[in-house]
Amino acid sequence: MSVQESPIPLGSAAASLPPRSAGESGASSTLWPQVCERLATELPEQQFNTWIRPLTPAVAVREDAGLKLRLAVPNRFKLDWIRAQYAHRIESLAGELAAEPVRLDLHVVLVRDTPITRPPVPGAVGVPVPAAVTVTPTGVKAVPTGTWAGGAATAASNRLNPALTFDTLVPGRANQMARTAALHVAGAPGAMYNPLFIYGGVGLGKTHLMNAVGNQLLQDKPDARVLYLHAEQFITDVVKNYQRKTFDELKAKYHSLDLLLIDDVQFFAGKERTQEEFFNAFEALLAKKAHIIMTSDTYPKGLVDIDERLTSRFDSGLTVAIEPPELEMRVAILMRKAEQEGTPMPEDVAFFVAKNVRANVRELEGALRKVLAYSRFSGKDINIQLAREALKDLLSIQNRQIGVENIQKTVADFYKIKVADMYSKKRPASIARPRQIAMYLAKELTQKSLPEIGDLFGGRDHTTVLHAVRKIGGERQKDTELNQQLHVLEQTLKG
Repeated sequence: MSVQESPIPLGSAAASLPPRSAGESGASSTLWPQVCERLATELPEQQFNTWIRPLTPAVAVREDAGLKLRLAVPNRFKLDWIRAQYAHRIESLAGELAAEPVRLDLHVVLVRDTPITRPPVPGAVGVPVPAAVTVTPTGVKAVPTGTWAGGAATAASNRLNPALTFDTLVPGRANQMARTAALHVAGAPGAMYNPLFIYGGVGLGKTHLMNAVGNQLLQDKPDARVLYLHAEQFITDVVKNYQRKTFDELKAKYHSLDLLLIDDVQFFAGKERTQEEFFNAFEALLAKKAHIIMTSDTYPKGLVDIDERLTSRFDSGLTVAIEPPELEMRVAILMRKAEQEGTPMPEDVAFFVAKNVRANVRELEGALRKVLAYSRFSGKDINIQLAREALKDLLSIQNRQIGVENIQKTVADFYKIKVADMYSKKRPASIARPRQIAMYLAKELTQKSLPEIGDLFGGRDHTTVLHAVRKIGGERQKDTELNQQLHVLEQTLKG
């Protein structure tokens, strides 16, 4: 049945919906305020103020099956989030209040502002110089015409990579919690999850996620003061200002930010003055409800040679891990990045590459570039045989370097037990657990069969190996700390 629509413009509150036939209960212009009133009692105040209150009804439409309520949102990012998290409940409440089915229709409406300028006060430190705001097909974008006096961040000097956005991040189980937290921060900076501490191995997408938050905030608030930098750059700034005795400049640069994104804070280890200055910046930013996002290769309590008062601050907000991507996510990453390169990759080839490159996203991208380059140079279509030829060096290195004996030694060193314990009949947890982990890695990283692996672990039956593989594999999906340990071991073994 075709849908008969009768669009009716709405004001800033809600629509006066087309009247129903006589005798039927009509939906009034109070529908959306009533829905909001109900949602305000159900949702935490911060969530309601961030996601629901800003929604603007734009048009109400009569359909054959009921009503369609259109709501305007400012950008695609918020549209996707509201659709995933709140749309079902909004439809349910609206239908209950209107006494007929209501279908929610979200759409993006760009607010087209006139150019905004921010003239500097002559001689003032940390005052922005003129910048304009323009509307682009993808959203609102700051167009800087200068830099901040005092060196703080503008759209020109914030060091963000504009290509690293939520749209270009492939979501999956491995980054689900971190991505969800980052979306919340982007939508309500300074409120929930402050600070946000993201940890995980190299090449898993920590930097991408931080940049995505910064880019999203600047799209929503072009005049926001955002700065992304690596921990080593902060160390360099501290050293430079220490030599010049210009710590007021350092404070002007960092203490005035709205969002500080700092990568690899483990590099602060052993640097007392740097830690002191970062602590001061940390406290100043939180006091003014600015947001801080940090990344590290380990969780806060795992950091070494860093003052306890800092690590306790790191752990005071939300700490989330990004894990190595699972097979399906690796396939999705390969196929999306191949499309971005203008050369789609067949799914069977993506599965072949993903099965052989497990460490991280960075290695996946490297393998993809090799396959695409080999295809272009040889003039051949991309298939599994071509991928095998393009990656033969990588595959031969993996097969040559990773043997069961190497796995046993690496795991024994990591858990501080003797290599001989891998073959022994001892069964205390301090030995049995590393032994099971070594069996799991042997199955994952070598071509050995279960009986062959059992023989190399002191003549154990293949069912013992199978039990270990299933046990560790299952726990890896639920235990973030175990998954992190396994990732470190895999990276160590792969060199």
